[in-house]
Amino acid sequence: MKDMQAHLEKLRSDAAECGLISNLATNLEKKELFARLAEHLTVLASEVERAIAKGDGT
Repeated sequence: MKDMQAHLEKLRSDAAECGLISNLATNLEKKELFARLAEHLTVLASEVERAIAKGDGT
């Protein structure tokens, strides 16, 4: 379960970083790419959270 929690924290961190890059980007393609990455990583983090809550990581 510790490994899943570590992965969750990494996903959240990466999502936040991608969101920041998207917000700061001046190039429209880069802005959109990092916004999509942030959204995708957020969805993945939610899935890991659900698995942890259900106890699927044991």
